[in-house]
Amino acid sequence: MAADGRAPERVTFSRGYGVCIMGIDGTWRRNCVLNAISDVDAILSVEGSIQGLNLKEFFLLLSSTGLAYRRCELVRVNGTDIDVQFLKGKHRKKRADGRSSHQVLMPEGMSN
Repeated sequence: MAADGRAPERVTFSRGYGVCIMGIDGTWRRNCVLNAISDVDAILSVEGSIQGLNLKEFFLLLSSTGLAYRRCELVRVNGTDIDVQFLKGKHRKKRADGRSSHQVLMPEGMSN
C-alpha cells in the first residue's frame, strides 16, 4: 500500500508483455507474461514449472538484452500467476571506504 493508505496505481496490459525471470545466480530462467505492474510490485504468468526454484530473490528481466531489470521477491502464488514485489537498494554493496560502487565510478569533482 502507498503511504496514504491507497493501493499503488497499477498499469494492466490487456495482452500481457513478454518478460523473463532469472535466478540471482543465473542458474535458472523462465519466460513469463507481465500482466500488471506498479512502482512497487507486479503480477506475472509463468510459463513452465516454478517448483524447486529459489524465488526468495530473483530478477525480472524487462528486455531481451537484460539491460532493463528489477530485483524481486515472491509475494504470492496463484496457479501459474505470481505476485512479486520489487526490492529497493537495501542490498547494494558498500566498499570499505563507505562509498557505493556507483559513487566510485563517478570522476572526482562530479556529484551524484
